[in-house]
Amino acid sequence: MIQNDEKYYSISEVAKILNLIDQKTGKINTHTLRFWEKNFKQIKPKIFSGRRRLYNSSDIKILKRIKYLLKDKGMTLLGAKKHLNEEKSKLDELNKDHINTKNNLKIKIKNISNLINKLKE
Repeated sequence: MIQNDEKYYSISEVAKILNLIDQKTGKINTHTLRFWEKNFKQIKPKIFSGRRRLYNSSDIKILKRIKYLLKDKGMTLLGAKKHLNEEKSKLDELNKDHINTKNNLKIKIKNISNLINKLKE
């Protein structure tokens, strides 16, 4: 079905991992995952014919974060969305800073190399 080595989980397996179980009936709350999927663009499971969903480890990591924000921190959907978008923006900024730092180091090394060459002359 899926060609790479990454492990995929069904919606019921993910619901168990996240402990999304109705305390009264003991049934797994897969509808919660489908609801979050509609509301958070960060969740992108593979969907096959018959609407069968398969989640990878990065999907599960995001879902754990969403569950923490909504259930443990008591955030609203809007608040959790905003928080996740801010986190992504901060990560993008850190990544951009890292790239700029690498480029700055290359420029500094080149300048030092040029100075050394001038001193040798």
